[in-house]
This record gives sequence, C-alpha cells and structure tokens, in this order.
Amino acid sequence: MPMLDNYLTEMLARGGSDLHLITTLPPKIRVHGRLEPLCDEIIDGPRMEALLKEICPAERWKRYMEYRDLDFAHEIPGIARFRSNYLYNFFGQAAVFRQIPSKILTLEDLKLPAVLRDICLIPSGLVCVTGPTGSGKSTTLAAMIDFINANYSKHIITIEDPIEFVHQNKKSTIVHREVGIHSDSFARGLRGAMKSDPDIILIGEMRDLETIRLALTCATMGMLVFATLHTNNAPKTIDRIIDAFPANEQAQIKTMLAEALQAVVSQLLCRTVEGKRVASHEILLWTEGLPNTIREGQVATIRTIIEGNKGMGMCSMDGNLRALLEAGRISGEEAYMKASDKKMFQEYVAEGQGH
Repeated sequence: MPMLDNYLTEMLARGGSDLHLITTLPPKIRVHGRLEPLCDEIIDGPRMEALLKEICPAERWKRYMEYRDLDFAHEIPGIARFRSNYLYNFFGQAAVFRQIPSKILTLEDLKLPAVLRDICLIPSGLVCVTGPTGSGKSTTLAAMIDFINANYSKHIITIEDPIEFVHQNKKSTIVHREVGIHSDSFARGLRGAMKSDPDIILIGEMRDLETIRLALTCATMGMLVFATLHTNNAPKTIDRIIDAFPANEQAQIKTMLAEALQAVVSQLLCRTVEGKRVASHEILLWTEGLPNTIREGQVATIRTIIEGNKGMGMCSMDGNLRALLEAGRISGEEAYMKASDKKMFQEYVAEGQGH
C-alpha cells in the first residue's frame, strides 16, 4: 500500500472528507467542516515528495514539476476515490485530497429540493450549479445526472478535471472525458463533444472565456448543458458570466445568455446545531421576464423574480437560511455568517451573544 494511503484510510476511519498536506506541518483532516490534526508527524520536504510522487503517474508528475499545479483522481481499490490537488506554496510542495463518495447519492438521499427533478427534464439550455469550493456542487450534479440516467435514454458527455463520480450506464449512455488525459483543455473537449451528437453535456468548471462561450453555443444549439461556477447566488452567477468577456462583446453575450439560461442552482453548506452539515439553496428558474432582465443588464431585478415566483420552486439563499434557522437546523450565528443580507439575521447573533 502506498504510504499516502495510510493517511487516507485513517482519515476515512475518523469521518473526514479532506486530507491537507503541507511541507513543515503535520497532516490535517476536515471533519464536518472543521480542520483537525491527523497525527503529530511533521512532514519535511523529502518525505512530502516521496508521498506525492509514489501515487502520481510519471507523465502527470512531469506536468506538476513544470506547472506547479496538478489535479487528478487517485483510487484506493475497493475503498474510495479521491480528487487530488497538488500545488506549491511558500513552504514547498503541498496537496489536498478530497474523498469522492463511491456511491452516487440520489436526489432523495440528499434531500434536495423537488424542483431539481424538473430542471433535469429541461430539453435544452444552460443550467449552472454554483457555490464555493467544497459546497457539494459535484455531488448535487451527480445526483441530477443519475436521475436522468435512471429514467431517460440520453447521450451524456461529461468533461471534468479530474473525473469525479463514475456513472454506470442505466437507460442513458454516459461518456466520461478527463482534461489532461482525454483532451488537453475544457474548450477542446467541448468542441469534440459538440460533434458527438450529445443530448446533455456536463462541464466540470467554466473557468475561462472560451469554455463559457462554447457552453453558451452548445446550449443555444439544442443541447442541455450543466456547468459549475464558484459563485454564491444567481445574480453573481449572471454577472460573472458576462464579466468574463471584454466590454465590446458583452452586449452579444447578454443576448446569448438571455436565450440560453434555464436555471441557476446555488448551494452553500451550513454547519447544523448537531455539528453536521446541511445544504442551503438559492434557485432561479426561467420565466418570461428573465431573458429581458439579462439582456438589459438589470441583474438587481433577479431578486424580485425569485421572490415573486416561489410557487414555481424558486427560493433565495437568505430565505432558505431563514427556513433552516426557524426549523432549528442551524444557529443564528451560522445563518448570519452565510447570509448576503446580514441585517436579516443581526438580531439572532446579538441574541446569541447575550445569553
């Protein structure tokens, strides 16, 4: 067994989700959102290099040496898969390993909003699943793809860096492509996918202008495109897509986005009062007024669209946080920390400090 796998199996035994390794520090693991030491061992430079190199394919190691950053999937057969991120920092080499659950959880398992099933039935367009790193975007998307796979006969292509959840074909045919192995970039992978007669394309991350442009093109050509972004809510998601383009292209992109965007599902993970984690969501769905709002750049109006269409399944992040707070799932302080409008939750924090 590789040396690193001992740390990973110990992390799993202790209920951890992430392993953090930094030269000159002991290994740390994330358990229910909090970092804690795994052991007292200080990892020096030679030890770190030996740990990381042992599990890394030679070609990928060469890439890491050249670019100082690397993402790939590592598997302990029969136990778990991990998303591995190698980097360099002030102290030298470092890495973070996140467990990818071997079982793909369903929408029901995850207790996700029922409206996500309706989003899976959209015939074409762009669906953005957003949130900060570690908010469960990949898990939510995997559940949505699994729902389609179990119920409909579709051709689904995923383009990821690295491949996280591996789906077994049920009613659908699923093709997994990994950036760096099966294609040298998201953009090139997307160009290839466009020619492969897909019904659905999943893009692991819209991280550059060319990928965003191609995603919008696919969405307006009749494909359903799922993509992730690191934004916290629907207005910021729309702004981020538009702002990725130079000023002279933004009018054209607003028109494309207005035509393509079908839904934004934003997700944050909150710490429950029992010390576990629960997802809070903001959901924006297509309505007749949405395309015009995007075209005219009136992103502030999106709040009004969400608030006025709760009957359709839309909800705001702050409204969802309030519902979790009122149900006794999360504390006032947690709601305040995660909220956009802090004033909504100020009284609960003051109250908590007063006791």
